[in-house]
Amino acid sequence: MMAARFLVSGEVQGVGFRWFVARHSRQLGLRGHARNLPDGRVEVVVAGSAEGLEQLTVLLGNGPAHARVTGVDRINISEEEVEYKSFEIM
Repeated sequence: MMAARFLVSGEVQGVGFRWFVARHSRQLGLRGHARNLPDGRVEVVVAGSAEGLEQLTVLLGNGPAHARVTGVDRINISEEEVEYKSFEIM
């Protein structure tokens, strides 16, 4: 099991980005959360299999149809930092 915190930049708020992340995270068996940040980025904190996190990394770089992702920063964290048992939208 692995865990990571992603900060996604670009036009990622108001385009269904968090719902996109939640849908794919649940399909990949990941747990955690996605939330909008005041600076316009979206924070995604997830835990799960290494394969699931790698697949999510690719999906975050693309985003939903109306998003324009300009950057995805990933920081690996400990699994204990992910408090949720499922995937939540904040």
